[in-house]
Amino acid sequence: MSQYLLQMKDISKTFPGVKALDKVELEVKPGEVHALIGENGAGKSTLIKILAGIHKPDPGAKFYFEGKEAEIQKPIDATMKGISIIYQDLSLFPNLSVAENIYIGQDSNKGSWSKIDWKAIKSKANEALKEMDVDINPNAIVEQLSIAQQQLVEIARALAFDSKLIVMDEPTSSLSSGEVEKLYKVIENLKNRGISIIFISHKLKELFKVADRFTVLRDGKFVGAYDANEVDEPKLIQLMVGRSVTYEKNQSENKAGETIFKVRNLSKKGNFKDISFELKKGEILGITGLVGSGRTELAQAIFGVNNPDEGTIELFDKKLSIKNSEQAVKNGIAYIPEARQIQGLVLEQSVTKNISLPIIKRIRNKFKLINRKKEKELANKYIETLDVRPALPDHPAENFSGGNQQKVVIGKWLSTDPNVIIFDEPTNGIDIGAKTEIHKLMRKLADDGIGVIMISSELPEILAVSDRILVMRKGRISGELDIKDATQEMIMNYSLQGLGNVKTPDISVQSGQVSQEV
Repeated sequence: MSQYLLQMKDISKTFPGVKALDKVELEVKPGEVHALIGENGAGKSTLIKILAGIHKPDPGAKFYFEGKEAEIQKPIDATMKGISIIYQDLSLFPNLSVAENIYIGQDSNKGSWSKIDWKAIKSKANEALKEMDVDINPNAIVEQLSIAQQQLVEIARALAFDSKLIVMDEPTSSLSSGEVEKLYKVIENLKNRGISIIFISHKLKELFKVADRFTVLRDGKFVGAYDANEVDEPKLIQLMVGRSVTYEKNQSENKAGETIFKVRNLSKKGNFKDISFELKKGEILGITGLVGSGRTELAQAIFGVNNPDEGTIELFDKKLSIKNSEQAVKNGIAYIPEARQIQGLVLEQSVTKNISLPIIKRIRNKFKLINRKKEKELANKYIETLDVRPALPDHPAENFSGGNQQKVVIGKWLSTDPNVIIFDEPTNGIDIGAKTEIHKLMRKLADDGIGVIMISSELPEILAVSDRILVMRKGRISGELDIKDATQEMIMNYSLQGLGNVKTPDISVQSGQVSQEV
């Protein structure tokens, strides 16, 4: 009998104009956590979609499951074999109960016209939740649950399907550290039951806590498979990107010019209170703090999404009245949201249409029709400037990697010629190679005279990119630091104000969000 539950060999996939995978292989043992890693665009998502039956591989691909040759032509084939995929964007029905979501897709009723056995459905949901040792009411409506609880419902659904292999795609991207620890315990329980897990994440520190083995992809090719004790973080980074990548504290001289942007006594009940700060031309102002400190709510208030109750905003000494995002754009303010796939892009539309979206009115001809030549020139300009890969302006945004999607969002807002641009968690869910590209881009924008505000939970990122740092705690600014004086210890002390000297937790570029439970 084979020592592997899953074997994928000679997996290639060609899309028009690009070869996404080139003879890739993946082998997963029973009851192991197998980390699949690589830069954005390395081919991880394409490989998983082939495993899920969403994409068909090029001829020559071989699949083996439980030691036998297998065919996966469509999603039902994967499900019937006991393969479940939990995507980063959860696929639950928000208006249905936990029990209904766990049940959906299972043929528990023999007759097609028989009544739904609600008792059996709730019993099966309870059984799956109990196996995971989690306390979630099966009658609860999913949209009322936290992201972490919804993640657990997805796993419970996989268990209800008697899954032998569960793929988790960036499962911790929206979780606090306390929720991540709970997920680790669930994963350990799954392992003890002999269930295999493919774990995809850019946060290498968390991977070393759960993974038994690693498979590394680079540029659509198989680099190698390694036991966890054979590699460390620097080695994996070098395997992923072909070079070593490290973060160093920003030591450059702050060449910021005159003050161009002012926020005065901005408040929003339940979100933030009495926020005041200034931003200079050519400066990168970092804003950090624990989850729930009000950072994103502040950014959305400035951009007109979440109107404040009181306070003023000034640009070039002119008071602005911003009631919506359109007014913010007209006044030279741009906002790149954390949830790029939900708030930043129209995924099914082309790169060209996404980039031109905020300035459609500017590129219309005298007949009020879109000037397609101007639209295409605009898209090509930012594809070249931002090095969007592959350079395919007519391809849907959903076909691009996370890092390249982020570049498209940036291009979209640069097309508005902003004076101030706000980046909210700009490298969330992006590999370390793409992170450095985004950081260089932010620095170039600042050097070109744009005022940049960067919101980030990652302290190494804050220290590497910012010229000045604001720390928020419970909706207020608790500290301001010049980059020359700032340390992780000082930032954490401001984040946990009133708790005395706090030892800095082990936080790195891969560690993700810092939560209130640090």
